[in-house]
Amino acid sequence: MSKKISLSGVKPTGRPHIGNYFGAMKQFVDMQDEHQSMVFIADYHALNFIQDGKEMKQKIIDLAIDYLAIGLDPQKTILYKQSDISEHTELAWIFDTITTMPYLMRAHAYKDAEAKDKEISVGSFNYPMLMAADILLYDVDVVPVGQDQKQHVEYARDTAQKFNHTFGQEVFKLPEAKILDEVAVVPGTDGRKMSKSYGNTIPLFATLDEITKAVMSIPTDSLPVDAERNPEEDNVFKLHKLFSKSDELFNLREKYEKGGMSHKESKELLIKNIDAFIAPLREKRKLLENDIEFVMDVLKEGGKRAKMKAEKKMEEVREAIGVKLY
Repeated sequence: MSKKISLSGVKPTGRPHIGNYFGAMKQFVDMQDEHQSMVFIADYHALNFIQDGKEMKQKIIDLAIDYLAIGLDPQKTILYKQSDISEHTELAWIFDTITTMPYLMRAHAYKDAEAKDKEISVGSFNYPMLMAADILLYDVDVVPVGQDQKQHVEYARDTAQKFNHTFGQEVFKLPEAKILDEVAVVPGTDGRKMSKSYGNTIPLFATLDEITKAVMSIPTDSLPVDAERNPEEDNVFKLHKLFSKSDELFNLREKYEKGGMSHKESKELLIKNIDAFIAPLREKRKLLENDIEFVMDVLKEGGKRAKMKAEKKMEEVREAIGVKLY
């Protein structure tokens, strides 16, 4: 029985943090053993945010390194750049011709931008069609997304159905959303969801100094050391749940509940555990930074493999819409 195809797209928009890792990146790596996995760098989507050539180039390379450093295996996963596959934009245009403006105006991102009185670019307005093309080009079975991104897959399904109905052929498979685990909500250093916009992140490849600075900045209560505490209300303990082993976590919980655990002791243990987790990733990333040729080869090879699949699907599409004459 052949493996199901899973596809994930990631915008190259900056340095990842541990919230990104536990919320999505880890699942992409975990899925590559049981799925025929595809992960693409969504550089054309990123053009809506990054309009500086040098910056874009660096962020694409950085993102490729990040994913290889956390364990994405080019033998198991096709890692490629969206811009290397011209069929993405070709198919997006074809979808544009069967899509109405009121339908696109229902997209969450459009509504958010409109509510903030932002001047909306055509690219931002139209991105659901490029996203539908990203997914439908590859006969994808599963698209792992967070709950807040479920609409992207619904748009792809709607578009597949509309195309199939309009042209009277079953050209596109309907993908399923795989909602990522609720571990996705990783607490930041201030207790809120970890997010760059809140400035409460711990970088995924942080140095020991950066980890120490971030953890020591976590706000805590002013109760005396021997006071009994509810660990579930403590921002440091919430992060311990991700980085401490089960027996250690049990002991920690007991110390919190009985009293006798100082915030300093708890923070120092958290720093040690986070660094133990990050150190091997940091080292792997350093090695990859010094072997850019390997990273480029991975992207080129991934692009070739994805291109073959995309070309095959576009032949079907061109036949269905009647533009293929020879």
